[in-house]
Amino acid sequence: MSLPETDDDPLARERGHLASSRAALRAMREDVEALDIKDVTANWVNAVVLERQIEDRIKALADLSGLPLFFGRLDYLHTTREGQPGAGGDPIGTVYIGRRHVHDADGDPMVIDWRAPVSQPYYQASKKDPQDVGLRRRFGYTGGELTAYEDEHLSDPEELERTSRLLQAEIERPRVGPMRDIVATIQPEQDGIVRSGLSGTVCVQGGPGTGKTAVGLHRVAYLLYAHRERLARTGTLVIGPNRSFLHYIEQVLPALGELEVKQATVDDLVAHVEVRGTDEAATAVAKGDARMAEVLRRAVRSHVALPKESLMVVRGSRRWRVPAHELEEIVRELTERDIRYGAAREALPQRIAHAVLVRMEQAGEAPDDRVQNAVARNAAVKAVVKECWPLVEPAKLVLRLLSDPEFLAEHAEGLFTEDEQKLLLWAKPARSVRTAKWSAADAVLIDEARDLVERTHSLGHVVLDEAQDLSPMQYRAVGRRCTTGSATILGDLAQGTTPWATESWAEALGHLGKPEALVEELTAGFRVPREVIAYASRLLPHMSPGLAPVESVRENPGSLELRHAAAPEDLDAAAVAACVDALGHEGSIGLIAADARIAPLAEALTAAGHPYLSPGEETTAASRLTLVPATLAKGLEYDYVVLDEPAAVVDGEPDERTGLRRLYVALTRAVSGLTIVHSAPLPAQLDQR
Repeated sequence: MSLPETDDDPLARERGHLASSRAALRAMREDVEALDIKDVTANWVNAVVLERQIEDRIKALADLSGLPLFFGRLDYLHTTREGQPGAGGDPIGTVYIGRRHVHDADGDPMVIDWRAPVSQPYYQASKKDPQDVGLRRRFGYTGGELTAYEDEHLSDPEELERTSRLLQAEIERPRVGPMRDIVATIQPEQDGIVRSGLSGTVCVQGGPGTGKTAVGLHRVAYLLYAHRERLARTGTLVIGPNRSFLHYIEQVLPALGELEVKQATVDDLVAHVEVRGTDEAATAVAKGDARMAEVLRRAVRSHVALPKESLMVVRGSRRWRVPAHELEEIVRELTERDIRYGAAREALPQRIAHAVLVRMEQAGEAPDDRVQNAVARNAAVKAVVKECWPLVEPAKLVLRLLSDPEFLAEHAEGLFTEDEQKLLLWAKPARSVRTAKWSAADAVLIDEARDLVERTHSLGHVVLDEAQDLSPMQYRAVGRRCTTGSATILGDLAQGTTPWATESWAEALGHLGKPEALVEELTAGFRVPREVIAYASRLLPHMSPGLAPVESVRENPGSLELRHAAAPEDLDAAAVAACVDALGHEGSIGLIAADARIAPLAEALTAAGHPYLSPGEETTAASRLTLVPATLAKGLEYDYVVLDEPAAVVDGEPDERTGLRRLYVALTRAVSGLTIVHSAPLPAQLDQR
């Protein structure tokens, strides 16, 4: 696409192209809305499917208010015949880069989807590698109106390479509401991860503010663009740590035109029973240990028994006998194949029926498949199946393991010590699956048992965020959802705040069933100010030694402030005062505190007349303050953060390492400014230079 340039008012020209593009998008939407499918569908099922597809297309073509239709422009020097950038060929001219493709009435593109190959140089091109781009133009918007532009002449050796002010302003723009996409600000190292292929699994280690969550979501959007038909059949899923986090990120993919991606927590995936109980930390660690997978496998297989008697099948006036040793051979063969318990149980009557049919054929009969199926349903055959391969109900199996010391000891022998087995056992055994007070870790065990009985459905691609907090058994539960697909694993080892948090991505990927995954590390921080991340990084040697600190590319003078309350009784008022000061700035404010401090702070805010939100509730221009328990802060971001009593955050965890990691998370939620309010001494690790 080539457009004439005018020298008198380039900004007016760009505004004109924006207006024309919006009109073209509106026409595209109207064309879809005007479609009449009455005479093109064979039946009502096809009609329903087509109507749903049309509805989705209309939603995807929405011109979302406040979101620029395009954010960049490339002026190419040359192109190949295939339309890809390169030397030679007919000139491609100018392309505008946006969140979705827009074409005019003749079908000529006015905006190119950011995921298209021709758009990639917008993120990757540089002075050293211009990728056939003569000009890269970035656009600045205010309230949806195009107000500025900034040019880089990549092929001009006289022009020095410099940091884009518009890019920096977009990164630092105050935020109100849910998480935004970063499609206009993706960096080269991020773009390489976003565009990596569907066939491989990628693990992204990224510290606070490196954009790992956004990279994972944009990778989903890219894969859906590049492999839409395949992923439409197999499905995609985004897994987050909690509902507040999922609510925070839920608008990113729709803003990129992707409406069909499902979201869930790990607890949602394994919700086979109602979780009403909790485990002590040591018990949860034991239940989440990978050794439990072998305990469960042994327990399931223990139900298999060898036949004790021969089988006699009566059909009409004939009797057909299968001796016990032949039945035993059939059972042993199925056992050695190590297929799912349920699949083997379904195969057993057919194997026995086949043995009967062989005898029929030897006697001169000509039985067909209908006869074999009838024999498989014979009462005598069913009795053998019930005796040798009885039905296993996963929840009942786990109930017995956690209630029966002898049953557990039999299958945990050589895996768990006696003391560890005591941790696993319920102090007060439940009478039934329905009355049991299942914990979250118990539900994961049931999910493992279910997969041993019947294969779990696999998706085409799974994104797992905050992955460092999962137990080995939880990794296995996620891995079962992508055994035939790929995954994007996102996390930060330094932010692991569960007693079972992983210490190594290699170990985690092994439990996930993806040991061959490529591990990428993001170390450039784009969100957290340099002064804030440097202060928080003082904790790293004490909680995650050897992990590289994030190098922030931002400098925001005065972004970190420490306030000391003279007495504990003054702390609430000091926290409220810090929030009032933060509200004087534009953007969202998060008051983060130890869980035990939430109630008194809530009372103090209410008494002072300051309404507040809870995590997961959407901030608005009129309601910008959120009161956040430290245990729910992970993955969230606020323009300004007030952190209440860091020592209480550390003390609220079962051990110092976990407490320091929880504090590290809380310290790194700020995008523009952090105020720390305390009356107790700060943790000693923060005072060390």
